[in-house]
Amino acid sequence: MKFVAGLTCHLCGATYPAEALWVCADCLGPLEVSYDYAAVKKVMTRSVIESRPRSLWRYLELLPVEEPRTGFNSGFTPLVRATRLARELGVDELYLKDDSVNHPTFSYKDRVVSIAATRAVELGFQVFGCASTGNLAGSVAAHAARLGLPCYVFIPHDLEPAKVLGAAIYAPHVVAVEGNYDDVNRLCTQIADRYGWGFANINLRAYYAEGAKTMGFEIAEQLGWRFPDHVVSPVAGGTLLPRIYKGFREMREIGLVSGQLPKIHAAQPAGSSPVINALDAGLEFPEPVKPATIAKSLAIGNPADGFQVVKVVHETGGAGASATDPEILDAVQLLAQTEGIFTEPAGGTTLAVTRKLIAQGVIKRNESVVVCITGNGYKTAEVMMGRVAQPTRIGRSLADFERALAPQASQPAAARA
Repeated sequence: MKFVAGLTCHLCGATYPAEALWVCADCLGPLEVSYDYAAVKKVMTRSVIESRPRSLWRYLELLPVEEPRTGFNSGFTPLVRATRLARELGVDELYLKDDSVNHPTFSYKDRVVSIAATRAVELGFQVFGCASTGNLAGSVAAHAARLGLPCYVFIPHDLEPAKVLGAAIYAPHVVAVEGNYDDVNRLCTQIADRYGWGFANINLRAYYAEGAKTMGFEIAEQLGWRFPDHVVSPVAGGTLLPRIYKGFREMREIGLVSGQLPKIHAAQPAGSSPVINALDAGLEFPEPVKPATIAKSLAIGNPADGFQVVKVVHETGGAGASATDPEILDAVQLLAQTEGIFTEPAGGTTLAVTRKLIAQGVIKRNESVVVCITGNGYKTAEVMMGRVAQPTRIGRSLADFERALAPQASQPAAARA
């Protein structure tokens, strides 16, 4: 890790070596990886990046590992120009950063776990695990299987069945805790301390979080090495939004992209919106809430990096809003019907909030906006049951077809022409 300078406390600025540390010994603030940007700038050019495989590892000099060990097809997901959806929402330039097709487990978590799992091996952890609302469990289990690491994933007891299966298929130890995500996270923190296991989002969190900034790198590169005017990100534990911003800042720091940094906006479900509550109330630190939302992957009432989200939203001139469960499901359906992308409720939350920000004039018609779609709808398909049309049942004959679907199918195409 010749470009890694060490770990720095986000609150007090204390510095530490790049070891298995996750909180500052002085103030208990979170630690983040710092780099020698002058050295990176000498070797990390646009042409070098563009010559590399299309994965998150194309940005290796700004990632905190010695050598990639997994995630060789993770990242560099599509940035979709959403023209039909843009017309529906009333803007000219709308993009979808589509991590619903990320590899191998169809969520943005494959970015962060690629880094955390690699670093876990480098630091000598013998067991790899996580506290999860679903997507992280599947990703941790998949990457642990590839690396041959014993794996424990801890989840709330009421998690969506498809997400439980999506982790269990890789044969980790799946532990369902009677409680919500905050209860799960608290237990895992105790286990990490007692048994010395490597938890992706606890004692490996400083490294894990660095994977999230690759979404920012990719957005800028895929836009032709420029920044959008706006980015809308979902907020659960608060990892993603501040690191997208960090990715943009690092690209500007080393001279890959110039110009004004984007305004970054926070999206949360109304049933779990501690960050939005803090923004509305003018608070620096979000106050915990008890989650009650259909968007289970965002149901974190006490986000570890919530204060960083609030800070970034303010620094960039962004905003925040929440969406009700019906608004979330409407947005899931709208995205599918306009752009052919089926997202989970987290993506529905982000799109529903984007819709509100446009309607409020926060995002103007002639400004570019990127909406972060972080998970796949097939994992949570049950939430859309009852909101789609049932199949039309017919007999086997052409006459049966024409009777059932008349008048739209009553004339052959040649006759209509």
